[in-house]
Amino acid sequence: MSATEFVPEGGGIAELREAAQSCHGCELWEPATQTVFGAGSPKASMLLVGEQPGDVEDQRGLPFVGPAGKVLQRALDEAGADRSTLYVTNAVKHFRFEWRGKRRIHQTPDTSNVTACRPWLEAEIARVDPQLVVVLGATAGKSLLGSGFRVTKERGVVFERDSPAGRRRFIATIHPSAILRMDAELRDQGYADFVADLRTAVAAL
Repeated sequence: MSATEFVPEGGGIAELREAAQSCHGCELWEPATQTVFGAGSPKASMLLVGEQPGDVEDQRGLPFVGPAGKVLQRALDEAGADRSTLYVTNAVKHFRFEWRGKRRIHQTPDTSNVTACRPWLEAEIARVDPQLVVVLGATAGKSLLGSGFRVTKERGVVFERDSPAGRRRFIATIHPSAILRMDAELRDQGYADFVADLRTAVAAL
């Protein structure tokens, strides 16, 4: 399984987004409402990569507009980053979920889904050509930096490394959804640490 045959060789972000709507590179396209492609400035100096769209994103067709997106937006504001100048996307472009009654519950994408969708992410990074890639969570990290990557070991520090998207500068942090899952007594510190990582990213530009 791979999205390679669906990714156009030429064109910019708009052409990629249009082509991605017809992607059948893995099985996730079928139950999902739509492809949720990246959004933001096509000339962004900072590009953020999350895991996959959630239920709200799947319905609206935009990344990071659900509960985790609200956490990200607040943190970016506090870190001094203008979201309109950024580009935000996910390692996987379709919502992977299971039904529980009438609710769609998030499921972590399989390695096969991440691998199949990587050509889209590579193409996005190549077209935007950001100064810095912010890795939000384990799935994004493993997609770009290999199966041995651990956010806990490398978060909050800017580093340069070869990746499927070429040699790039990266900084890793947790996914904002992780803050929502934290116990109440840990959440404030978890959020503060997340903002601190984003401030480091802003300062590195």
